[in-house]
Amino acid sequence: MSQRSTTTTETVRSILDRARTGHETILSDDDRDDLLAEIERSLYEGASTDEVYRAILQTLTARIEREPAFKRIAAGVFRQRYYREVTGEDLTGYELDREYRATFVANLERAVELSLLDDRLIERFDLEGLASYLEPDRDEKFEYMAMETLYQRYFLKTEENGEHLELPQAFWMRIAMGLAIEEDDPQRRAKEFYDVLSKLEFTPSTPTLFHSGSTHPQLSSCYLTTVQDDLEHIFDSFKHHAMLSKWSGGLGNDWTNLRAGGALIESTGVESTGVVPFLRISNDVTAAINRSGKRRGASCAYLACWHLDFPAFIDLKRNTGDERRRTPDMNTAAWIPDLFMKRVENGEEWTLFSPDEVPDLHDLSGEAFEERYREYEQRAENGEFRQYERIDAQDMWRKMLTRLFETGHPWLTFKDPCNVRSPQDHVGTVHSSNLCTEITLNTSEDEHAVCNLGSVNFATHVSEREGTEPDSAGNERSNSTARLDREHLAETIETAMRMLDNVVDLCFYPTDQAEQSNMQHRPVGLGTMGFHDALMELGVPMNAETAVEKANRWQEFVSYHTILNSSKLAKERGSYPSYEGSKWDRGLLPQDTVDLLEAERGREIPTDCEETLDWYVVREHVEEHGIRNSNMMAIAPTATVSTINGTTPSIEPLYSNLYVKSNMSGDFTVINDDLVEDLEAEGLWDEEMVDRIKYHDGSVQEIDAVPDDLQELYRGAFEIDPRHQLRLTAHRQTWIDQSVSHNVFFPSTDGSLLDDVYKTAWRLGLKTTYYLRTLGASQIEKSTLDMAEYGKSQHRTDVRSGTTETDGGRRADEGELCTVSDPTCDACQ
Repeated sequence: MSQRSTTTTETVRSILDRARTGHETILSDDDRDDLLAEIERSLYEGASTDEVYRAILQTLTARIEREPAFKRIAAGVFRQRYYREVTGEDLTGYELDREYRATFVANLERAVELSLLDDRLIERFDLEGLASYLEPDRDEKFEYMAMETLYQRYFLKTEENGEHLELPQAFWMRIAMGLAIEEDDPQRRAKEFYDVLSKLEFTPSTPTLFHSGSTHPQLSSCYLTTVQDDLEHIFDSFKHHAMLSKWSGGLGNDWTNLRAGGALIESTGVESTGVVPFLRISNDVTAAINRSGKRRGASCAYLACWHLDFPAFIDLKRNTGDERRRTPDMNTAAWIPDLFMKRVENGEEWTLFSPDEVPDLHDLSGEAFEERYREYEQRAENGEFRQYERIDAQDMWRKMLTRLFETGHPWLTFKDPCNVRSPQDHVGTVHSSNLCTEITLNTSEDEHAVCNLGSVNFATHVSEREGTEPDSAGNERSNSTARLDREHLAETIETAMRMLDNVVDLCFYPTDQAEQSNMQHRPVGLGTMGFHDALMELGVPMNAETAVEKANRWQEFVSYHTILNSSKLAKERGSYPSYEGSKWDRGLLPQDTVDLLEAERGREIPTDCEETLDWYVVREHVEEHGIRNSNMMAIAPTATVSTINGTTPSIEPLYSNLYVKSNMSGDFTVINDDLVEDLEAEGLWDEEMVDRIKYHDGSVQEIDAVPDDLQELYRGAFEIDPRHQLRLTAHRQTWIDQSVSHNVFFPSTDGSLLDDVYKTAWRLGLKTTYYLRTLGASQIEKSTLDMAEYGKSQHRTDVRSGTTETDGGRRADEGELCTVSDPTCDACQ
């Protein structure tokens, strides 16, 4: 063997030995030697060190589906390579620790010199003190997919040659510093923020991770605008959309004000072309923007279902017809009043209008909307309107559902719950939701609504509680049970709310209207992620009634401490300027507004609003000190942020126990560690089991060897009745002042069942829904769901489990949503 080959062998062995520390039972000496031989076969004489690392990673990641520990070993290899890239040396132990901290200081100073970061990061902080506070061992919390994602898109780089400047803990500390920069004691707050971030207890949204501490700190996630029925304002709106999108904001644009096709333009005496041509321009503006060089532009157009152009609107995503009347790069959502849903239920007619003839309709909701709408219908009958159309409400509803199933659009969102329950009903109207349907803020010609998001991770707040219980002989034995650590969660929420409130003041606003709105109302959106992950840790199946209780009570707890801490910030910093007259000022908390919606509808909302905490404490504090933020809670999709955290997205069920996820950073095998651990404990985890799970596309429902309790615990997203999932969200929605980004996982092609699912969403009082996720129509039916109505789920033909799951005929595993059919699912988070 040549000296060069010997050197390569020793290099590979050294890298593997360091990475497998703590995992020797998985990668023994013999296994390592076999792996070494395989890696060497893929290398050539004279391969560079980077090529060696690449070969090692390719070999390790190919084994993840059979042994999840390999994703942590692969992460260890990735870290070694990245440490070497940033520090310039291949170091270990004390030398690595010393250089890690020195690099943090040197590269931060360099980034300031390059005008990448704010000068105040070196002026207001003791960098050596923060360097000594770093915990490099927390890098081990990142799995391989998280490290690759952070490397590709999040770690700070030079603009000229893309040289990376941040090690993982430096990344968290830079974000913490950026959010603490205007605090009275920025050093102390930076440490506090760093601990919460680096322990993966709370994570801000992607724009905050991108830009915190930068010279252009656009930290906000979501923008909502209303386009006026004026040509000049329409084209001003295109400019604003471009500016907002440029800085990583996801857009929700309300187009309902625009007059319909055929309406008369008095100034020119010609007929309007309607909304659709302008939406095509909006589509092209969206496609042209590369947000911060890291994500594509992303927007969603909203239109009320009483608009005369609505039938054309719901066809915008079809792949047939006139391309000039299609929007392939933009999402669409229907803005639906309760009156429409009532008429669908009652089999009645629905009337379409042009907004120029019903100018106040878009600003009304609830009973006021219904009364005015009926008045307009009567006026239309009397011949007072130039144009209108009577249609069958059920027919329009069926067309909406058909388009939704075919194309994934329009998303169905409900106007009245958003407005009746809005805490800001005293200063305007919610005209739409946002890109990901979790934000419900007022918009107007003068205000671009802005929301600043972040999510607490339920999974990192599950702890073990020691106790004893008698065994079969009556002897006491130790017993360990998992629980949600509420004290810990309360502390995290307190810090998270302070960080989110700081975002409002620190943010760079791309438009004057956005700055004016955000400073006037100061809304934030504290969300959650890792819900299903935490349930699995507790041994609670998401399909069970116990999960409904957990969803309800956990969100009640989050709401309690979120509102209380916003009120504490108001005591310290003052209430938001438009507080007077708000529902908060009137003593109405989110759970109180469910009664208001029931009164408006004249029917019960079937959720549990019982208070189980000492809410009088919160009410008294708000009454005395007010509230710092007009809106406080919104549950976003957390697509990429949950990847960084290594947990399940948002409030969603685990997609599958084994699948391949594709996103802008690559293709990654995702496997359910909890399932593997439980199967290993039963002596059932082997290559045959892996093959059987792959054959069933990540499902264990038809594998008889898997115990019944584990089959229940590890149901995937398409193995849980979507109406049950809606109930989970409806109960948590009780406590939330904004909304929840709720994907509907629909394992059927039965239109009557789809109809029932979305009517259930409305009856439960949901404010919004997001994507309809369906399975490919060509897939072979194999596994049976425990849902008699659905009958069966459909086998995904790609054995990688999940990569052919479709969203209206397109691939719609989460990664494809990020890069193809919806380049936006991480826009909010």
